[in-house]
Amino acid sequence: MEYLDFELPIKELEEQLDKCELIGQESNVDVSNTCKQIEKKLEETKKKIYKNLTAWQRVQLSRHPNRPYTLEYITTLTNGTFLELFGDRNFKDDKAMIGGLGKINGQSYMLIGQQKGINTKMRQYRNFGMANPEGYRKALRLMKMAEKFNVPVITFIDTPGAYPGLEAEERGQGEAIARNIFEMTKLQVPIICIIIGEGASGGALGIGVGDRVFMLENTWYSVISPESCSSILWKSWEHKEQAAEALKLTSTDMKKQKLVDDVIPEPLGGAHYDKATTFKTVEEYITKAYNELKNLSPQELVSKRMDKYSKMGEFKD
Repeated sequence: MEYLDFELPIKELEEQLDKCELIGQESNVDVSNTCKQIEKKLEETKKKIYKNLTAWQRVQLSRHPNRPYTLEYITTLTNGTFLELFGDRNFKDDKAMIGGLGKINGQSYMLIGQQKGINTKMRQYRNFGMANPEGYRKALRLMKMAEKFNVPVITFIDTPGAYPGLEAEERGQGEAIARNIFEMTKLQVPIICIIIGEGASGGALGIGVGDRVFMLENTWYSVISPESCSSILWKSWEHKEQAAEALKLTSTDMKKQKLVDDVIPEPLGGAHYDKATTFKTVEEYITKAYNELKNLSPQELVSKRMDKYSKMGEFKD
């Protein structure tokens, strides 16, 4: 297990607990009371830390290297029924954007999402979850296929942003994202979007328009990352904590501003501490959302979706 800087007190206590249990196993000394005391202190420390996280600490948790990524969600939720589909039928297949068909609780879905990778080699292969235009065009192709066969769509959002390289701009990065946003508003099947990690800028919006948009508890959703915001406003990354607070990018902030529909709770410490519980909770939210949407006609779906997004940004003097 890897630990973030604010998790070091937890690391120390867990190491103490491991040593205590090892002493009990290797000697005849009864250390059960000592171990229980350490366990109690460990639980109290976890609650104290994780119940009072700052916006920046939640950003750090969303990027935790042990946090489950899109493919892990998909393969677990579909119980091995996932059939991945490739290519945008125009340029090439983008490894940063994955998609395909799978069943959750017996219901078929088109599952689409950004994949970061679990180690350095895999992250390079997946371009760190930063999709090129062909990735968004692949996603749109799969959504249109889902619409044709009346299959609901689920998107998993986890990206530091769309790829900003010169070649991506040459192939129409902005147009590809804008086209996806436009087409998703009028897609005639249910769309469920789940932010499982980072939800940054247009890279997230390119697959983020849905009838239901959920955020996991320790994720963020914003037009810009705290580091980039800090570099623009203060010409340095040193103010990223301040920027994170000012951007109001946490799941609580997003729910309060009615930009997402609900927040999916995570186990104490984050999704990576208890992946099985996290997957089960996400599955319950998906099933509940689909049951609420499945009986709506295509016209009702589109109308409600358009109304939902039209209301965003309204204000009174």
